[in-house]
Amino acid sequence: MAKVSGKIFDVKLFSKLMVFVKPFKSTYYFVLVAAILLSFFSTLTPYFLKVTVDDYIRPKAYEGMVMFVGFMFITLLLEVIFQFLFVFYANWLGQKVIKALRVQLFEKIIFFKMSYFDKNAVGRLVTRAVSDIETIASIFSEGLFMIIADLLKMVLVIGVMFYVDWRLTLIVFSVLPVILYATRLFQKSMKKAFEEVRLQVANLNSFVQERLSGMKIVQIFHREKIEYEQFVEINEKHKKAWLKTVWFNSIFFPIAEISSSVTIGLLVWYGGFNVISGGSVSLGTIFLFIQMSQMLFRPLRQIADKFNTLQMGMVAADRIFKILETESSIKNTGTLSPEALEGRIAFDQLRFSYIEGEEILHGISTQINAGETVALVGATGAGKSTIINLLSRFYEYDSGDITIDSISIKDFELNALRIHVAVVLQDVFLFADSLYNNITLYNPDISLDDVIEAAKKIGVHDFINSLPGGYEYNVKERGVMLSSGQRQLIAFLRAYITNPAILVLDEATSSVDSYTEEIIQRAIDTLTKGKTSIVIAHRLATVKNADRILVMDQGHIVEQGTHEELLKVPNGYYAKLYEVQFAETIPG
Repeated sequence: MAKVSGKIFDVKLFSKLMVFVKPFKSTYYFVLVAAILLSFFSTLTPYFLKVTVDDYIRPKAYEGMVMFVGFMFITLLLEVIFQFLFVFYANWLGQKVIKALRVQLFEKIIFFKMSYFDKNAVGRLVTRAVSDIETIASIFSEGLFMIIADLLKMVLVIGVMFYVDWRLTLIVFSVLPVILYATRLFQKSMKKAFEEVRLQVANLNSFVQERLSGMKIVQIFHREKIEYEQFVEINEKHKKAWLKTVWFNSIFFPIAEISSSVTIGLLVWYGGFNVISGGSVSLGTIFLFIQMSQMLFRPLRQIADKFNTLQMGMVAADRIFKILETESSIKNTGTLSPEALEGRIAFDQLRFSYIEGEEILHGISTQINAGETVALVGATGAGKSTIINLLSRFYEYDSGDITIDSISIKDFELNALRIHVAVVLQDVFLFADSLYNNITLYNPDISLDDVIEAAKKIGVHDFINSLPGGYEYNVKERGVMLSSGQRQLIAFLRAYITNPAILVLDEATSSVDSYTEEIIQRAIDTLTKGKTSIVIAHRLATVKNADRILVMDQGHIVEQGTHEELLKVPNGYYAKLYEVQFAETIPG
């Protein structure tokens, strides 16, 4: 958990937020002016009441009383108007700020390296992008401006009280240190409490998101009871974090109320005794001080309450800016954006490690000719998928280089590189949208006619047409309305429609049945025709027709050649893999 400073207001953090306020600075200053006027009008009303009681009600001066009642009415009307303007535009400003902040946060997240998502739970990022940013809006709508308005009101109240009667003012001030000390303790305690609340909210969101996404695994392995018990434990921590804030509120606000009541009692006792004994304190002055003591203590209580809001907003802002200030994006310093590529790929002494000091690729060197189909085979963890991740620049390699058409991939503009490299993954991700939108991914340059023509070429048009609504069929979240084989076919169509120079098939047939594999194999033949293709597969039957096979083991290329050539290698790694996979099919 982040260290809690206990500061009442983090100026450095707020200055970062003010960058997002600049486009709306006229509204910002208007809200400040409204806060000042609101404080002035709310203080003026009780003073008019004092004058009315002392100068017109007691002497029974009817005309003057009517005039001051009119003044009070106008003052109250202006107070209501500025209260409306203040609340509306403070909230308006908060929503404008968080909209801009949320857009910038999302833009930052979508350009992060894959390594960032490897280390950060999706549920936490969802919490930051949704609930944490929403909390920041309250800094403007309920926190900062409200505190400013309350502080201004307190200053004016103290000024008026000293002007009217310094003795009664000292009575009020005799109780004031108690509530000030309580407010300070309350503020420091709530700061720590809300840090814990935000942490537990993120933990809860992350847990629920992961379990809902992996519900099949939960049920297949009968983990319902275990996950339920874990959820109860996490929820208990969440509850305790919130109850801590409730505990502090339960202590502070009764102390504030008792302090206020004691002050009123002292004012009535001293002021009443002074009036009865013929002193200088008037009845209107007693009314004024009773009202103004409440106006002084109420803002103190509200400041403490609004401070809770401000603290939550600041904690949320701190978490958001930590993400915004994280340098985890792929360096997009390349400038080349070629219209077309031949597709010659070269790996030169390529080294890479996901975790520093634990190298995965140990100086890989090989070349892939334009239009050549190369298969990568090897045991799990050999480094096959890592090569693909580096080719697409999802990660930065440690040393060595990857070139396409003799140009380092770092010299390509990032989007330009990825346009020419299409990847079909084993775990196909589809959005809760129509098939058409999942295929085109909202590319305006790809029409429905283009999609239909491409679907016919790779043999998936009939399958799509058989679905309700055809290309407008909604596949729901993660494409659950389709089988794994059908999702794979959609992934092939998605790759084919972009007409890439380089095609990567990563375990594209490992989770489908034999019939679907035949359809996919025909689609692969169409896709790879005339393109540089890299095929990764555990099932060697899918790579036998490759122009060349690269055999990997523990981050090294240990063998390469055609299927027939590799089978002839004495005690060869590929030959052993092939024998193991097909031994059970040999008649015995």
